[in-house]
Amino acid sequence: MRKFDTKVQYLKYKVLREVAKEAWADRLPQSLLDIPKVIIPGKVPTMRCCVYKERAIVSERIKLAMGGNKENPNVIEVIDIACDECPIGGYEVTNACRGCLANRCEDVCKFGAIVFDHNHVAHIDKSKCKECGACSKVCPYSAIRNFKRPCETACKIKAISMGEENQACINNDKCISCGACVYACPFGAINDKSFILDVVDILKEGKKNNEFKVYAIVAPSISSQFSYAKLGQVITGLRELGFHTVIEAALGADMVAKSESQELAEKGFLTSSCCPAFVMFIDKYYPELKPLVSHNYSPMTAISKYIKEHEKNAKIIFIGPCTAKKMEFQREEVKPYVDSVLTFEELQALFDSKAIDITLLEENLLDNASYFGRIFARSGGLSDAVAEALKEQNIDFDLKPCACDGIEECKLALLKKKNGKLDANFIEGMACVGGCIGGAGCLTHGEKNKAEVDKYGREAFEKTIEDALAILQ
Repeated sequence: MRKFDTKVQYLKYKVLREVAKEAWADRLPQSLLDIPKVIIPGKVPTMRCCVYKERAIVSERIKLAMGGNKENPNVIEVIDIACDECPIGGYEVTNACRGCLANRCEDVCKFGAIVFDHNHVAHIDKSKCKECGACSKVCPYSAIRNFKRPCETACKIKAISMGEENQACINNDKCISCGACVYACPFGAINDKSFILDVVDILKEGKKNNEFKVYAIVAPSISSQFSYAKLGQVITGLRELGFHTVIEAALGADMVAKSESQELAEKGFLTSSCCPAFVMFIDKYYPELKPLVSHNYSPMTAISKYIKEHEKNAKIIFIGPCTAKKMEFQREEVKPYVDSVLTFEELQALFDSKAIDITLLEENLLDNASYFGRIFARSGGLSDAVAEALKEQNIDFDLKPCACDGIEECKLALLKKKNGKLDANFIEGMACVGGCIGGAGCLTHGEKNKAEVDKYGREAFEKTIEDALAILQ
């Protein structure tokens, strides 16, 4: 029974689990020095040059598990000491170079960065190279390759560069907190801050105060996670942790689909506002298009606002796959409604910190939303839901959606809109490939997750959006 895609995720989880375990028992901060020895026992290194470095890195992971650097507004941070195993990167001449006479690489380089040894084999002078890639394009043997670091390759908006000591550096002015670099880093040197301690405090307070209710708002992508158990057992596990009620964020998606379809018909063109990383991308890279962003809250905020307005003394924890949600809930307009955010990785750590084996639990029903609200979790689902909402409300509007699967497709659609060349009137923007099911905070990633979300949608008792929203009347 394996719960994670990679060993990096497993290491991150173990730190979160131990920090949460100590928090439940009120042993923090005095027990902090013991946690690295629990994670890295013995004296034989398993990942690094020595156990002392391994434990030093674990200590940095503990800081992130406890909220990270408070002076850094970004939820994505680099553990400098862990970021030392990747090559410098950039363009390199491989052993495929034949030392040819044409020297096209030298001719095309405008910066004099190509030099040759006594065997006429080309080399690149890194002090002169501007990484334009011209030499790679003209090499007849494809001998010049760009060896980018995994984090740089994953970051499609070029927010990652190399520092003075060759560690990854994140430009917060460019970063949209999507977490692609977090999942891509094979050494776990880039991580998202955790608010797991805040959640533990809220749950402990909820158990002490009978008038105090803690709500778990779970993203529909949960249907593709915790594959070793049944979804109903996960819901029971949340109640075992101390959550009073578990509600689908998909019900908020139904709310958004209805109101967003109305706004679209009124304005004639919209971009979606559900994905916080996509909205942040527009804010930073296409500010002139900000007026086109839907004024609707995200599903998380929409359903949380409804609960806070109808339930006294409620605290709300959103649980999903998204690192950018950790930025969203801190925005001034969202703060009153969402108290904290957990990823699925962190939820697994919470279960195990309380020794809750969800496979042994009975199943609880989770049924608040429609099929259309649930399929928000995958790319194209929002567009389908808006089409359904238009149909159910008898709104005469010719919907032409552009469903963008990943930030590169978002970039292309926004550029076309900016230049007046987009043949669409609704942009569904999903920063993660596949949609929410591709989020950095998922336990597992893969094509099968889409099928699981669609299956979960078909299991909804409420077959229309209006059916789902009827319970809110």
